[in-house]
Amino acid sequence: MLAPGSGPELSTWFAPLWRQISWLTCWIALCTAEAAPACPLPCTCDGHGLQVDCSGRGLAALPADLPAATRSLLLLNNRLSSLPAGAFAGLSGLQRLDLSNNFLDGLPRAAFGGLANLTELQLHNNSLRALDPELLRPLARLRHLDLSLNGLARLPPGLFDGLPALRSLFLRANRLQSLDRQTFEPLASLQLLQVGDNPWECDCHLRDFKHWLEWFSYRGGRLDQLACTLPKELRGKDMRVVPMEMFNYCSQLEDQNSSAGLEVPGPPCTKASPEPPKPKPGPEPEPEPSTACPQKQRPRPVSVRRAIGTVIIAGVLCGVVCIMMVVAAAYGCIYASLMAKYHRELKKRQPLMGDPEGEHEDRKQVSSVA
Repeated sequence: MLAPGSGPELSTWFAPLWRQISWLTCWIALCTAEAAPACPLPCTCDGHGLQVDCSGRGLAALPADLPAATRSLLLLNNRLSSLPAGAFAGLSGLQRLDLSNNFLDGLPRAAFGGLANLTELQLHNNSLRALDPELLRPLARLRHLDLSLNGLARLPPGLFDGLPALRSLFLRANRLQSLDRQTFEPLASLQLLQVGDNPWECDCHLRDFKHWLEWFSYRGGRLDQLACTLPKELRGKDMRVVPMEMFNYCSQLEDQNSSAGLEVPGPPCTKASPEPPKPKPGPEPEPEPSTACPQKQRPRPVSVRRAIGTVIIAGVLCGVVCIMMVVAAAYGCIYASLMAKYHRELKKRQPLMGDPEGEHEDRKQVSSVA
């Protein structure tokens, strides 16, 4: 128990200390609130602002003041129809961007500038009709790309040149009829490709891409289905099971087109064309034929299956030849050892002074053995 008079003294001493603790607590809470990133309206954020969820908010434009530390930005199920250039320039640490189920009909070349750490990009179910070849160039670490359910009729050459780490690519339900092999060759890390539900025309324009598909399947890549729409003879069949012999006419068509386009031979082409001479006064001369060198075509790719079959057959033939050489060498060695053994025994049987008759008989025996 406290002594009389100690209660008021204790309360008098404790009151200033309590006020100091209260002020310190308020100051710490205020500093913490100022340090925490503000979440843009009407989005929701986690405690540290690493994930910003703006999905299903009916947004027609990007929200302002996105936290710079954002790692995941969800903008799906909105009414976005366009993106400004450099729209995500302040989000250098962004790793996941979901723009699915919007109304995007075009993307500027610098739409994803500054997103060097982005690993996943979702553009599923939009209204994209065409893509700029430089659109994905800043996304060097991109691993998953979804372009399905759009209106893409073609993929420009060089679209995937800057994506060495891409592992999965979704191109389902577009308006693609053919693909260029050179567009997919830079994707050395690709493991999953989905191209189903497209109106594929299995003609000469898709022949080179079929070669790439054989190489892609040979190294373990997964493909959903590439069902032909045209011609009618191949409708519903998977492009991978169509034999390469059905594309032999493509080479004949190319030869016919090249022969039909031949003209009267002109002067040889030169890499560096000289400057045209200054025109002389008088009637205008007729234009001279161009001497520019035509661009060389890329060599046609060979079939992977035929190449593998050729290697196997050559290996079998080489193995047979090697076995025959080993057998011949073994036979020669055995014959030489037998002859040497026979000569040693023959020398032991001969007398020291020599016997012409015995030597003559021994020679007959040696010739009979040989």
